[in-house]
Order: sequence, then C-alpha cells, then structure tokens
Amino acid sequence: MRLPRVVARAALIASLALIVVPGPAGSRVPSAPGAIDPSKFESVELGYVMTTMTTNPSNPDTASAGRLEIDAVLREPAPLAGDPAARPVGSVPAARVIVSSAWHLDSNISWYGPGFYGNKGACGLVPGGIQKDTVGVAHRTLPCGTKVTFRYNGRTVTTMVIDRGPYVAGRIWDMTHGLCVVLDHCFTGGGVYYRIG
Repeated sequence: MRLPRVVARAALIASLALIVVPGPAGSRVPSAPGAIDPSKFESVELGYVMTTMTTNPSNPDTASAGRLEIDAVLREPAPLAGDPAARPVGSVPAARVIVSSAWHLDSNISWYGPGFYGNKGACGLVPGGIQKDTVGVAHRTLPCGTKVTFRYNGRTVTTMVIDRGPYVAGRIWDMTHGLCVVLDHCFTGGGVYYRIG
C-alpha cells in the first residue's frame, strides 16, 4: 500500500471518530421555580357572544330525536311495511372468448429433415414430398392440416401438421428443416412457445 493512501485512510478514520464520539453526557439540573409577573399579561376581548340552548324535557316537540336517557334502551328501526321491491332486471352481455387459445412452452422441441426428403409424409399434404425448405410440423395425434403457431425469440410462424411424429418419449413436436430455419431454432431444446388453432 502506498504512503499517501495510508495517510488518507488515517485522516478519514480520525475525522469519523470525531463525528461519532459524543460530547460529555449528563442531565441538566432543573432550574428553580420563579414567580410569574402578572404585569406581563394583558386581557383579550373575544369577538363573539356565547349563547346556550336548552330543551324542555317535558315538551316532546323540543326533544332531540337522537337523545338518550340514562336508562334508555337502543332498538333497531322497525322493518318497512309490505313486501320488498323486486330486484331490477338488467341486461347481461353475452359471454365472449378473451383468449381463444393460450400459449404453451415446449422445453424439448426437435427438428427433422435429412433422410426424409422426398417422402410425402404421413398426411400426404406435400405434393412433391418433404424438401429442405418445406415448412411444416409433425405431431402424433393432431388431425392433419391443423394450424399451429410457433414463437421463438421474437419470430412467429404459423404452419400446419403435415406428418406424424416425433417418436421420442417426452417430445410433442418435430419441426421440418424449413420451419426450424424460419423460426431460427435448428437444435433440440426449449424456449419455443406454441398455440394450436
């Protein structure tokens, strides 16, 4: 450590010690009671007149409706006479779907392609067979032609089920090479959101 740093730190510690260490502590001695000089005070006139109101307890017209006697009993107000009014009928708007289909996260999506090029796929929806640039997806049970939207890192692609698969436990989707290129997710893994419909 250099000497200027040591000196600067010592000066800082010393200045903090002066702030933190309190002065002599103790209690003050109470002062002796002194006499009050009446000549130091003056009288003040208030600018209003004070009046009092009284009620005649023998006259019920002057009694307050909310007055309570010492031995008074509090009671609930009497119920209204007759049947209560019917509840008004209001119009209820028809229910509408807020979210048609929710997004789901797939943590184990894969892609396929080489070795399958030229095959028409299990659905037969690709006339020339699956090629390197075919955009589609394989699913085991969804009907062929079902539209599915995938979202990954700001990219969203809507495609349809054109094949069956994947046949690996725990996987739901198998993208074609064309879809994985468009979605920029040509690896097996997660982070892809999907929704059906």
